[in-house]
Amino acid sequence: MKLQIPDGDFSAYLFDCDGTIVDSMPLHFKAWTHVLAAEGCPFPEDQFYALGGVPPIRIVELLNGQHGLAMDASLVAGRKEEHYYAILHELEPVHEVVEIIHAMHGRIPFAVVSGSSRDSVEKSLGHLGLSDKFPVRVCAEDYAHGKPDPECFLRAAALLGVAPERCLVFEDTDLGIQAAQAAGMQWARIPAPWERKK
Repeated sequence: MKLQIPDGDFSAYLFDCDGTIVDSMPLHFKAWTHVLAAEGCPFPEDQFYALGGVPPIRIVELLNGQHGLAMDASLVAGRKEEHYYAILHELEPVHEVVEIIHAMHGRIPFAVVSGSSRDSVEKSLGHLGLSDKFPVRVCAEDYAHGKPDPECFLRAAALLGVAPERCLVFEDTDLGIQAAQAAGMQWARIPAPWERKK
C-alpha cells in the first residue's frame, strides 16, 4: 500500500490514532462484540466502521436509541475499553504510517487527534514504542464536539501554534476526513484494513 499524500509545504502533521497509526480497529470491534453480546445488543461490523471516530460513550447512546435499550453508556464503554486492553498484545502498527512518523519526527511537529480516551491512546502508542513522538495529544476528554466537527483538529493546531491551513491530517474514517475539511486542513486517507491487504 502506498499512501496518497497531497502536495504542499506543511508545518504540522496531525494523526488520528485508531486505524491510522495503530491497526486497532479489528481489536476494537472484537472488544465491542464481546461486551455488547452480554447486553443482547447487535453491532454489525459495517456499522462499527461507519461510526469510526465516534467516542465510545456516544456509540452506546446511539445503540440504545437504535435498539430501544437502556445500557449504562459509561459502564458499557468502560467494559469495552477494559476488554480492548486485555487483547492489546495483539495490536499491530499501520506500517506505512509509522514509517512516515519515523522519517519526519524531529523535522515537523506532530499531534495525535483521537476520538478515543487518553488512556486508550497512550496504551496503544506505548505498546508500539511511539509515546515520545507525540507531545501533543487531543483525545476524547479534550473537546466537546466529536468528528465530523472540526473542534479537535483546530485545538491540536492551536496547541502546536500552527495555522490550520498549514496542517496535514492523516485519517482513516469519513467522519475524520470531514472534520479535517471543516477545519480547512489538507488530508491523507488511510485505507481500511481489508483495503490495505489488496
